[in-house]
Amino acid sequence: MDFNSHKEIEMLASRALKLAKFSLTNLERCCWMVLHENRHGVMPSEYDIREIDEELYTQVLAIAKSKI
Repeated sequence: MDFNSHKEIEMLASRALKLAKFSLTNLERCCWMVLHENRHGVMPSEYDIREIDEELYTQVLAIAKSKI
């Protein structure tokens, strides 16, 4: 998926918010999980350390935080 559009980043942020149940407590983790699933096709396992796009993570997290 091409993440050049704000709409796509908003979609990922909304998905992370749903996973976190609109709580700041797990929001960072949920943003990471959503990006991991998007990039690798599966949710991460407990010991999964595959990389995600850090810049995209920062953008998704910022948007998600702004919606709480």
